[in-house]
Amino acid sequence: MTAYLMGIDIGTTGSKALLIDAGGEVIASAMAEHPMYSPKVLWAEQDPEDWWRSAVESVRTSLATSGINPADISGIGLTGQMHGLVLLDGEGRVLRPCIMWNDQRTGVECEEITALLGESKLIEITGKPVLPNFTAPKISWVRRHEPQVYEKAAHVLLPKDYIRYRLTGEFFSDVSDASGTSLFDVGGRRWSEEMIGAIGVERSRLPEVTESPEVCAKISSEAARITGLKEGTPVVGGAGDQAAQAVGTGIIDEGDLSITLGTSGVLFASTNDYRTDSDGKIHSYCHASPGKWHFMGVMLSAAGSLRWFRDALGDSEIRTARDSGKDAYQIISEEASAIPACCEGLIFLPYLTGERTPHADANARGVFFGLTLRHGKAHMARAVLEGVSFGLRDSLELMRALGLPINECRVSGGGAKSPLWRQILSDNFETELLTVNNTEGAAYGAALLAGIGAGIYSSVEEACKTTIRITGRTSPEAAVKIYREYYQRYRALYPALKQEFEELTQVAKRFSQPDAGAE
Repeated sequence: MTAYLMGIDIGTTGSKALLIDAGGEVIASAMAEHPMYSPKVLWAEQDPEDWWRSAVESVRTSLATSGINPADISGIGLTGQMHGLVLLDGEGRVLRPCIMWNDQRTGVECEEITALLGESKLIEITGKPVLPNFTAPKISWVRRHEPQVYEKAAHVLLPKDYIRYRLTGEFFSDVSDASGTSLFDVGGRRWSEEMIGAIGVERSRLPEVTESPEVCAKISSEAARITGLKEGTPVVGGAGDQAAQAVGTGIIDEGDLSITLGTSGVLFASTNDYRTDSDGKIHSYCHASPGKWHFMGVMLSAAGSLRWFRDALGDSEIRTARDSGKDAYQIISEEASAIPACCEGLIFLPYLTGERTPHADANARGVFFGLTLRHGKAHMARAVLEGVSFGLRDSLELMRALGLPINECRVSGGGAKSPLWRQILSDNFETELLTVNNTEGAAYGAALLAGIGAGIYSSVEEACKTTIRITGRTSPEAAVKIYREYYQRYRALYPALKQEFEELTQVAKRFSQPDAGAE
């Protein structure tokens, strides 16, 4: 009997279900979208019921497409967007929309937590400062602003773990995802009693935590009826999307570096022991591979910046794509490729939802700097690609300053499909970039983790060696010199604008209130 594995990814824009065989070949993949809401400036929310609907749809579609017997699925792994706050009552009902990873409302709560414990203590315990993206300040915000909701909250979950609850009836998380809550002892790979006490959240509200490949639950009879999966199918701990993506691209050994061009942009470097950046700009997490950790630098709007450009300025490219059958992103990339490196002096700051690394500034804003009459839409498109690449280079330079070895660099995610973007990154990083056979993202890594729990692979290392292969290489070219110069101009812009970003945010808040500006 052939064994199959399923990975389910609860992403920012949709949920994916992926089926692979034991050799790592993709048998079926399906995705269903779900919406995001921004009821106020700097807010980002989603309805967990939308995740469940899209997850069920993608699972059922993948099963139907593959034609396999659900009884032949040996294990299921879960992954998804990190940091989101899901609150359930004692009956398992969702109490409010999820406050997402890119929500920026909790600046006051972050300041209070930092003042209470001190930044050095926070970095020592959790591997990073407390930022608005993380879960703990979201808990504090709900307790302060929605006390009637918090009083009813019996369970605090992360997004993928809510789907685990719907699939199995069990409350679990894994070490990599829990590392992003600001409630976790990252070095000890367990909940931190000190952080829990400081935040004031009862330990009973938090799920149990397992290592990522560990079986922790099984598909329930109710979920089997709804999804078509077989009752009793093992479900492993899984991983946050970045750790799962790293497994799916083979980033396991120290010296391995990955670039992920998803909605957010991530630099991920595996380490053999727990280390921290004393400045707190590069963040430490537990790896999905037991006994390993990783450093991570995150920019909040990577491919998300290109998606904004497409939606806001790409009407003609969308129409052309619809008429020609091509992808709108491909058309935008082709137009941008006709523009010289650094766009004749145009620079884009990709801070459309604030920024995390290296600036940790919820007030940061997107900027086109250097516009002239010579610049057209294609210049702006290329500037977006280059601005994201400069932002990712910020994380690379921080990792180099920490003395991390960079032996091999692999690039993945939706944005990595663009040959132009890969070349810009290679030139900017001054290093060769590799692509691998996995183009299915974090869901692939989640499926491999399920295979370890099911006993198909003995370890994460064996799973990766069995299934992942190099498929392409991009080497630096002549633009290296010009990117060196323009990167310095890029780096100078944020410090020059930081105070203006803050002032603009305050003005925008004041005039976004009801009857603002009325006489």
